[in-house]
Amino acid sequence: MAKRKTKFMCQECGYESPKWMGKCPGCGQWNKMVEEVESTGSARRGAFANTGNTGVAAKATPITSIETVSEPRITTDSNELNRVLGGGVVRGSLVLIGGDPGIGKSTLLLQVSYQLAKKAHTVLYISGEESMRQTKLRADRLGVTSDNLLVYSETNLNEISLTIENSNPDFVIVDSIQTIFHPEVTSAPGSVSQVRECTAELMRIAKTKGIAIFIVGHVTKEGSIAGPRLLEHMVDTVLYFEGERHHTYRILRAVKNRFGSTNEMGIFEMKEAGLEEVANPSEIFLEERSQGASGSTVVASMEGTRPVLVEIQALISPTSFGNPRRMATGIDHNRVSLLMAVLEKRVGLLLANQDAYLKVAGGVKLDEPAIDLAVAVSIASSFRDKPTRASDCIIGEVGLTGEVRRVSRIEQRVQEAAKLGFERIILPENNLGGWTPPPGVELIGVSSVSHALKVTLGG
Repeated sequence: MAKRKTKFMCQECGYESPKWMGKCPGCGQWNKMVEEVESTGSARRGAFANTGNTGVAAKATPITSIETVSEPRITTDSNELNRVLGGGVVRGSLVLIGGDPGIGKSTLLLQVSYQLAKKAHTVLYISGEESMRQTKLRADRLGVTSDNLLVYSETNLNEISLTIENSNPDFVIVDSIQTIFHPEVTSAPGSVSQVRECTAELMRIAKTKGIAIFIVGHVTKEGSIAGPRLLEHMVDTVLYFEGERHHTYRILRAVKNRFGSTNEMGIFEMKEAGLEEVANPSEIFLEERSQGASGSTVVASMEGTRPVLVEIQALISPTSFGNPRRMATGIDHNRVSLLMAVLEKRVGLLLANQDAYLKVAGGVKLDEPAIDLAVAVSIASSFRDKPTRASDCIIGEVGLTGEVRRVSRIEQRVQEAAKLGFERIILPENNLGGWTPPPGVELIGVSSVSHALKVTLGG
């Protein structure tokens, strides 16, 4: 019988300790150390076995003699998903999809399974949370039916591995990783040891057999995937499915991708028949914009390779307390405080006694520097109660000295704004030369925040 040992492991960061501690030295969280009893025998060696197909130990090779081969990709019918994955699904990849309960993770993967099955690929859908009949009911609601789509309800990893061996699928979906358990690991399903061992075994299967595996991960109340951060480090791609359960739009965002960019974003709309991709998200984000309202501006933000036009709203009002409030949704509140300090110091707006509330309409999160100028103009517009022109699109990064700095990919941003009917683009002065703007669009270069406010607010 294999020897067993006891240790304590942090549920947040995976820090291991031979004794219990109240505060984890790794992440600083309190009361996160959980006792784990695991086998030191075959279970751990099997999970981290040699991943080569030949069984021969790999040798160190000079990097100059390694041949580079482009990864072949399998595309789905969803252009949004293909873009987020970097062009399609890579064989032998392990993809983790996280999101809040009920956000649509299972719906998305079942629809993707059907799209792949229609292309003569064998897909194995493993459900650890629902019975096969429950999965069938959801498939009927979504119109999913194919002989190439195999459904299997199981939580034992050994049985799952045997089924994958017998059915030899091209794709595997595991819903979810927190319900799967390794029988030789004595801790409960969903614990740190179980999640780590099961993920390592699925990674071994994906790499040795060339099977693309999608696994679903639950999300904690803080918004991160439940379990240690080690889980995100083990997989090839990490996707987050974001959105409000009571709203129809969902955003699929890549936070890690070994086969593509991590700046891509896909937008879906939840309907009765499932998720439908949104081909032109800029129209969706601007369709309810109020005309003639102060504190509203439009910015062209880059999400990976795609320009997206979104509305930034600001509400500035006198504070009722000693310390003014700074609240922001979709923008880092530290960026808001920085831009308000620039407006107060360089432009002369008295904002020290004003509450500031900012929001990016549509639930999008913006974190690139090119939105700075639009945020600053929104704040000044609300403070002065002067609306900007509805046909203005504002782009630019703001420095601490009040200067407007150049941004990248200005051509794509301007073309997207022109396509949606914007007539005037306020952009950094240094971005004006070296390219041809589309016809019918007026470009106004600005060098400072003061200059931008004179152009947009007339004073």
